[in-house]
Amino acid sequence: MSRRVAVVGGGALGVTAARDMAVRGADATLYERDEVGSGASGRAAGIAYDAFAEDVDAAVAERAVERFRELDAEGAIEFADHPYVWFARAGDERHADAVRESVERMRANGRDVELLDAAAIADRFPAIASVDVAVAAVARNAGYLDPKSYVRAMADRAAAAGAAVETGTKVALADDGTTVETPSDTESFDAVLVAAGAHTKRLLAGVGVPIPMKPYRVQALATGPFDGAGAVPTCYDATAGRYARPREGGLLVGDGTQEREFDPDDYDADADPAFERASLDWLDDTVSTERGESEFGIRRSWAGLCTATPDRDPLLGPVESDLFVATGWHGHGFMRAPALGERIAEAILGGDGIEAFDPRRFDGDESFEVVEGMTVEE
Repeated sequence: MSRRVAVVGGGALGVTAARDMAVRGADATLYERDEVGSGASGRAAGIAYDAFAEDVDAAVAERAVERFRELDAEGAIEFADHPYVWFARAGDERHADAVRESVERMRANGRDVELLDAAAIADRFPAIASVDVAVAAVARNAGYLDPKSYVRAMADRAAAAGAAVETGTKVALADDGTTVETPSDTESFDAVLVAAGAHTKRLLAGVGVPIPMKPYRVQALATGPFDGAGAVPTCYDATAGRYARPREGGLLVGDGTQEREFDPDDYDADADPAFERASLDWLDDTVSTERGESEFGIRRSWAGLCTATPDRDPLLGPVESDLFVATGWHGHGFMRAPALGERIAEAILGGDGIEAFDPRRFDGDESFEVVEGMTVEE
């Protein structure tokens, strides 16, 4: 008899787990309160790379990029191969040292990364040649994609594999967490995975299961198109704490992190004017591409929620015998979802999880400060 499994949350990880369990013969049902990809995944930057210093993170990211490429080869999504560059500006020795040290650790884990000086940056990436860098690094196994296209593609594949995809369905957990209540029905399952982004903590609290996770607010904007935007590498400015990547003929710029806990049902989903101004100033100071006489213009801007944990590692695995959780990505959830969704699917069906991410390493009531995830590891 097939194992009956519910997945709560139709973001990138949820649809991946539902698809992978259905392919393995599970009787899977995916519940999403709105449309798939309508939450944090739909607001993600869509950046992917395997440039992580920790061995577990690097292996996960490598597998995620591999799966993105597989879907691209099938024609389901468009994954654009594009280098990822991160740098510290001249005078910022703290972050410069962190860049150098992280590259050494990445190389030890088999990552294809390289240190660059200012001259090499100017030669290989003239679009950011105006930046006075102390040191930079480039990762070659990297790219970007439209996050919603991935979520839709995996949701379609989940349905094709036999999973029931229930959108527009708000749920609550009951009993020991393996009972799912909807406005019209109550069903019990052999296992339940809660992958509901910033709402995950509240759903689990409804059945008395605490987790140490806090939602925090981040912001992004997309510029209008301009000549040469595609020549700008995906980049992270460790000194300014800001990142960018090409998007629809312009650039997507992100940061605006507020390191405190936010209510997932009561936060401002519009970007702050101060963030917009600071982002445009940063672009003027960073990007050398010709734009004629015009300044960068904003096509749209937004804010979303990321999820934090005490040690900046995810909560991925069982919190009770048949109740599983997937949250706490610190802004790296979408880029790792293809791999982490695969691993949690395997764990739910009796395989091994990722020990370093096991949520049972915490009691669930820990007190901690929110620290953003898009940083250079020091």
